[in-house]
Amino acid sequence: MKLKKTFIAIAAASLVAAPATAAEVEVLHYWTSGGEAKSVAELKKIMEAKGHVWKDFAVAGGAGDAAMTALKARVVSGNPPAAAQIKGPSIQEWAKEGSLGIINDSAKDWDKLLPKAVADIMKYKGNYVAAPVNVHRVNWLWINQDALNKAGGKAPANYEEFFALADKFKAQGMVAIAHGGQPWQDATVFESVVLGIGGAKFYNDALVKLDPTALSSPTMLKSFDTLAKIKTYIDKDASGRDWNLATAMVMNGKGGMQFMGDWAKGEFTAANKVSGKDYACVAAPGTAASYTFNVDSFAMFNVKAADAKKGQLDLATAIMSPDFQEVFNLNKGSIPVRPGVNKAKFDACATKSMADFDSTAKSGTLVASFAHGMALPSATQGAIVDVIAKFMNSAMSSKDAVAALVKAAKTK
Repeated sequence: MKLKKTFIAIAAASLVAAPATAAEVEVLHYWTSGGEAKSVAELKKIMEAKGHVWKDFAVAGGAGDAAMTALKARVVSGNPPAAAQIKGPSIQEWAKEGSLGIINDSAKDWDKLLPKAVADIMKYKGNYVAAPVNVHRVNWLWINQDALNKAGGKAPANYEEFFALADKFKAQGMVAIAHGGQPWQDATVFESVVLGIGGAKFYNDALVKLDPTALSSPTMLKSFDTLAKIKTYIDKDASGRDWNLATAMVMNGKGGMQFMGDWAKGEFTAANKVSGKDYACVAAPGTAASYTFNVDSFAMFNVKAADAKKGQLDLATAIMSPDFQEVFNLNKGSIPVRPGVNKAKFDACATKSMADFDSTAKSGTLVASFAHGMALPSATQGAIVDVIAKFMNSAMSSKDAVAALVKAAKTK
């Protein structure tokens, strides 16, 4: 009898100890390269510690284009994942369709923790439907430090200096500009060029507000002329190259420079490279006083089961926790989206990014990245990216590109 009571007590205790609402949480994302994969692994670890089963739904390539195709198929079939990596206006588009669930229970203090510009993107009709992971700066230029030292040690502040440095890299036998010939990468270079040539106000008028006067201006023509010159420093094997392979070219000395957001730093970090010693991180030419931002986030889809809903809320809470924000962003190359995160382990590139994020927010030169889905509806963005990709892969003139850009901006 005593043995039976003991057994019952142990069984009861084990039931209390086990998570009563443990769930399988399927997460769709496109973080598959070295630094990104390490970052996702940290989130998986936190969720498993909460007793949930992490189901990885990773779709590589295309800055999320392939992942969005897979997501649409799942939603149409009535079987969406619990969470999906979605950002910017796309969150509002999915919410408008009635596909997203409300996560206010996990977001009670988020209005105090998040900048309004970020919080508004995470909400639909005043309710939180997505959790922000980080802040990326897109307008970075990554440079092989050894090659830069051999070329005089000065990073380019404008395009005249940039092309002079590119010539020196070519003379060293390197590919001057490491680039992956994929549409989103072409657009990443283009938006930094527009920002560098025209400044933050022009960028905002042209690529966020889609003002026809700005889009058809001499400044836009000059931006395409500059992009055309950049093309001449890219190697013939660039077509289809993944972005992280272009970053690897800079790392191993085959490439001199790369235009890429600060997720590139995650690759350097994963390879134990150190800023200032192995590579330099500087603002793209002409953009030192501006900041194009890209906020990664996970939108939560409508789920029916109570345990699945609890899994979503735990996921949202985990994403916004200071510990995760620190570890994730150290791996990813980005900066925390919320205050209260220990900054001691962040390197010079990250602390510079944090300082510039704050200063540009105050000066009005903090602008949304159109290339990375933060500024425009997906159809409009896609039409503009198509124009840029065509320009990069043909003999299209700058004049014709400007005309095509004006037309693409009208796509709804």
